[in-house]
Amino acid sequence: MQQVIIIGSGMGGLTAGNLLARKGHKVTIFEAGGSPGGYTAGFRRQGYYFESGTLSFESSSDVFKVMKEIGVYDKVAFVRQATGIMAGEMNGVCSSYADFKRLAYAAYPAEKDRLDGYFGAADKMIRTMMAVMAPRGLAAYLAYPFQIVRFAALYKKYSRQTITEFAARSFGRDSALFRYFKDIGYPDMSAALIGPALASFLDDYWTVKTGMQSWANALADQFRDAGGELKLGTRVDKIATRNGAAVGVTSQGDLHPADWVISAADYKKTLLEMIDDPSLVPPALRDKIGRTAVSEGIVTVYLGLDMPPDELRTWLKAPHVSYRDPSAEADIRAGGNNPEYFRRVPIGLYSPSLHDPGLAPEGKSGLMIQAVAPYHWLDNWGGGDRQKYRALKEAVKQALIAKAAGVVPGLAERIEFSDVATPLTYERYTGNTDGATSAWSWNPKNKFYKNALTVNVDTPVKHLLIGSCWASQIGGVPGAIGAARKCVKRIG
Repeated sequence: MQQVIIIGSGMGGLTAGNLLARKGHKVTIFEAGGSPGGYTAGFRRQGYYFESGTLSFESSSDVFKVMKEIGVYDKVAFVRQATGIMAGEMNGVCSSYADFKRLAYAAYPAEKDRLDGYFGAADKMIRTMMAVMAPRGLAAYLAYPFQIVRFAALYKKYSRQTITEFAARSFGRDSALFRYFKDIGYPDMSAALIGPALASFLDDYWTVKTGMQSWANALADQFRDAGGELKLGTRVDKIATRNGAAVGVTSQGDLHPADWVISAADYKKTLLEMIDDPSLVPPALRDKIGRTAVSEGIVTVYLGLDMPPDELRTWLKAPHVSYRDPSAEADIRAGGNNPEYFRRVPIGLYSPSLHDPGLAPEGKSGLMIQAVAPYHWLDNWGGGDRQKYRALKEAVKQALIAKAAGVVPGLAERIEFSDVATPLTYERYTGNTDGATSAWSWNPKNKFYKNALTVNVDTPVKHLLIGSCWASQIGGVPGAIGAARKCVKRIG
């Protein structure tokens, strides 16, 4: 039996904790927040439930396999997440990649040749990825070595291109299609991920009907039932080391010994701030950690509406909607000093209560409005001046409400409750540097890991592992679960 301490009760920490406890190890999870979940948590305000971070996840076969192994799959109400698209001529609900293609061709029949080129490349990526990731039948297994070669060639061809560059080559920079397709996924993510992203986010996109917090709660309960200890509201101050190895953590002045420490928390803070002996992190690695960008943060406006779910559904068509005003254009790369950025940016709208009316007071609806935020917008939201920060938050909230009124007419008059979260808010509550939404940057020209598809749990400190989405370049819920599994295998 090993004594294991896990820092953070997000999806990675809770998964690793459950799997280790089931193997008979003594496991303690330290969580700074008052409830489990990390970036997969939620909260209620005035009876309205909102998600704190993650709205959905993909790679369901891998996720569900682990949830069944832990024993919580039947305790969580997983449901498919359809996406409504409102972007100029493209207007409809997509439950699959095929739906999305039909919508694009119907909206832009004159652009068939260019769409053929774009989707042809995406389809080739998807077919090759599936042949490598999930071969089926004898013929598929015999062809596996050749598919590996094809996958490597495709990945090499597209991995150094950004999605913006690929969309420009496909449609031309002056086209409406370019303006839409360049914003699919994360800003300037690798073009090699276009096919897998479209397939994942359209064919295999899931959420939890009763809110992400209910998933975290189920995992936390299962962990305790397996003998694990979850310390909520208990922040880890330092990772204690001896002779180059982690030997526990300190919290509130006390040392808690361990044979292994798993950080299911922010990578930068773990290696640059939490290790008690900074010399254990080589200077070159410290420099790389410090300068590598993280994934973009978001701004979220939370609204409680005096509007029945059925009425809201007539406008949204689906719980999750992607909305782009064709008359407005925002460049996130140049948006850091642009005070008008949030008046022009595309937005996402999400209503948890359209999945479950019980997530809002009877006869009412909750609505979230989200927009990707430039790094350190306007001197990182006011340069530390609290009065400026509050004024910027209010201005952005009103701008995003006005934009969302293009989807829900008369929205402002139906608001009973409102609040707003910025990247600074997300960093304060999740610990993620700059409020990162999915670990490291998705831009192929700013990678932390050499291979974006690997899971990297080891650190320069012996017996200190990374058990969160930060163990892979593109993170996410599947990345966190993959890291947790690898940590468990390493500990044995």
